[in-house]
Amino acid sequence: MIKMKCFIEKLKFVAKLRKRFDLLKKNFIFAQKLMTMFSEKAFKIFEESIAQYHIADDVYQPFVNPYPSTDLLNHLLYRKNWIDTVQWHYEDIIRDPNIDPVAALDLKRKIDASNQDRTDMVEYIDSYFLDLYKEVKPLPEATINTESPAWAVDRLSILALKIYHMHEEVNRPDATPEHRSKCQEKLNVLLEQKKDLSTALNQLLDDIATGRKYMKVYKQMKMYNDDELNPVLRGSK
Repeated sequence: MIKMKCFIEKLKFVAKLRKRFDLLKKNFIFAQKLMTMFSEKAFKIFEESIAQYHIADDVYQPFVNPYPSTDLLNHLLYRKNWIDTVQWHYEDIIRDPNIDPVAALDLKRKIDASNQDRTDMVEYIDSYFLDLYKEVKPLPEATINTESPAWAVDRLSILALKIYHMHEEVNRPDATPEHRSKCQEKLNVLLEQKKDLSTALNQLLDDIATGRKYMKVYKQMKMYNDDELNPVLRGSK
């Protein structure tokens, strides 16, 4: 009787292992079909966007997305970085000590609107990933990450801008050797950060694709642009 119970327990254990193996295999096959080295591809798109912006180098230039909406992820990534790039230069302009106060107020409102666009774009990208991984069955011990994939993408986009502008400083002909040397040190740190962040983002997507982690997205509840949540806007109605 005892031997029979032990045998049954072993069968249950083997069945449990087989079920886990089948799930891992299914998720792995799914992951293999997905994008490889996503971060590297995304960063190249960010570089394209930054380079295109700096041809005219004007925050009011028209936006043209070279990626059609049918190429959805690349379309979203390019748009995301363009928003970040324009806002980067808004932030430069508003720090001009001689800026006209009326122009500064107008620019501050543009920055607020840009921040909202940036947040919306992050949520669009997360929605893309949620749909992409909807067939993945999380493992029983799957954990959640501290940030969603799209917020890591957001940081990578900003990092691309930092690298671009720090590289400009390293090569600025009117800068002192000391300035260029300090900027080179900073650039080296940024490039190391790019490597680490890219690796971490690729690993996160692989973990989600194979069921080791699962996505859970909370919408960013921005209050300052909502005339029902911002008391100043509410009072002016």
